[in-house]
Amino acid sequence: MNKAEIIVGLQWGDEGKGKIVDHMANNNDFVCRFAGGHNAGHTIVVGSKKYALHLIPSGVLNSNAKNIVGNGVVFSPKDFIKEMTQFENLEGRLFISDKAHLLLSYHAQIDKAFEILKGKSAIGTTGKGIGPAYGDKVARVGHRVGELQNPSKLATKIISHLTQHASLMEVLGVPIPTSAELISELESYKTVLSPFIVDTTLMVWDALKENKRVLLEGAQGTMLDIDHGTYPFVTSSTTVSAGACSGLGLNPKDIGKVTGIAKAYCTRVGNGPFPSEDLGSDGELIREKGHEFGTTTGRPRRCGWFDAVAMRHAVRVNGVDQIALMKLDVLDGFAEIKVCTGYEVDGVAVDSVPYDLESAKPVYTTFAGWDKSEGVREFDKLPQTARDYIVALEAMVGTKIGIISTSPDRDDTIIRD
Repeated sequence: MNKAEIIVGLQWGDEGKGKIVDHMANNNDFVCRFAGGHNAGHTIVVGSKKYALHLIPSGVLNSNAKNIVGNGVVFSPKDFIKEMTQFENLEGRLFISDKAHLLLSYHAQIDKAFEILKGKSAIGTTGKGIGPAYGDKVARVGHRVGELQNPSKLATKIISHLTQHASLMEVLGVPIPTSAELISELESYKTVLSPFIVDTTLMVWDALKENKRVLLEGAQGTMLDIDHGTYPFVTSSTTVSAGACSGLGLNPKDIGKVTGIAKAYCTRVGNGPFPSEDLGSDGELIREKGHEFGTTTGRPRRCGWFDAVAMRHAVRVNGVDQIALMKLDVLDGFAEIKVCTGYEVDGVAVDSVPYDLESAKPVYTTFAGWDKSEGVREFDKLPQTARDYIVALEAMVGTKIGIISTSPDRDDTIIRD
């Protein structure tokens, strides 16, 4: 029986997972999304066309691959249907778990309202409703995709739940929909999505049993994981490789190779600690050259240098077999490249991720810069200083850098044997 392969983000999200999933999907029969919601954004460039994916797995661009949205995802029907309009002929190759939890408009309204109330202590969420949807799931008051098959019954349950919290809804300024409004909305979702709703757990089991090649796609990044990230400035789901099991109905014995995605530098969106953030001209130049603006929100990303300490943490937590290093070309033209190789916390040198990163100050090692890595497709043709940088990173983080991306184009990718 085949084992599933996993692709997972190793930093604070936005690492470029979409391009690598798209690249690897050409060799896979199934591509499965296992966590997160439409707060995550993957951008894939094919020729002159750009695709922005938030819920649909990145394997959708492979006409031979089947794409699965697993039970671990919080699913926004409205946004999923909008995303579907980028593609044709999706029936038979796109499937949604009947056990995935629904994310509806009131979740997003609650999310935005809470962020406003928190003021300076706000997490800096995307406001898409991810936290409230997962909160309902954990509190056992959520609703699942399979319930869309009976809109009237589902509407009654939703209104009953919201009415029980009417005083809170009033404080937040979130209106409770009428039964007619909600039934109409849910009916429209059922009409479009019903052909795609199945028991995806059985599909993945059968695929592995039949020796199909299965790729599991994560969302967000390790440092945003609800348990292993920079809590409370994290997302509301399990973003690490272990989440692939619960998010799709697999067990650890079903998992094979793990590929971790990381940029050649670091970015972060929203609030929270970011030790290697560069608030000067270098950070601004990285943002400009890397087009570091959120796929989902359009917000400018905070930019800084590669953090080898956090990367070692992520490699170990995920059991990473190889790293795909993205956006190497963005560092073209820098005279010097910094890497965070340690922290100083309250005057003490630290070489692992502490409980609280807020007070961690970066300790840097400096490397010679390079130019003209953009578009290079063979490792030996990279500038020598770029190769030196990659080899040094491998030694620092403890695993191989097997894939290197040198532009957004799907073909500008170095595969190292």
